[in-house]
Amino acid sequence: MARLLEKYRNDVRPLLMKEFGFKNALAVPRVEKITINMGVGKARENKKLLDDSARDLGTIAGQRPVITKAKKSIAQFHLREGLPIGCCVTLRGKRMYEFLDRLIAIAIPRIRDFRGLKDKLDGHGNFTMGLTDQVVFPEVDADVVEHIQGMKITISVSGGRDDISKRLLEELGMPFKRPEPEHGHELGEGKA
Repeated sequence: MARLLEKYRNDVRPLLMKEFGFKNALAVPRVEKITINMGVGKARENKKLLDDSARDLGTIAGQRPVITKAKKSIAQFHLREGLPIGCCVTLRGKRMYEFLDRLIAIAIPRIRDFRGLKDKLDGHGNFTMGLTDQVVFPEVDADVVEHIQGMKITISVSGGRDDISKRLLEELGMPFKRPEPEHGHELGEGKA
């Protein structure tokens, strides 16, 4: 069993049940799926970039990506409907928990000048973060990568409430930014 799934079942779920007053273990929010999306805008000029990005995404996710195509034509971007412009993977189950574990424990700490993730959720309990390059994952060989490609990772959580979803992700180990302490009064500054 995936380490993070075991942690969820043994530690996080009972904690959330107690903290938020859930009566049933199945009512506690859980991570449903993780979607990883790479938009390769330069693919319209060089098809090899899309193939390389799909290869890297497949290596990172452990699953073959789907090539995404433009839904409509946009003249300003020189885009035609049906043109391949990216790749996407949706992870569920054991593979999803293994990816989340690698993301939290290995990839995020390798981000240069990392100071924590913004804790903004989408209003439905889902969290989205962006990575600027794929080489933060150790599976991707930096010597082979010709084109640095960013990606968007969306973690979909059941339940639909931002506060509970944020707490769930914190307990799973997601490194959110700590709020800045209010300066002034504790330093002796202020009204005399």
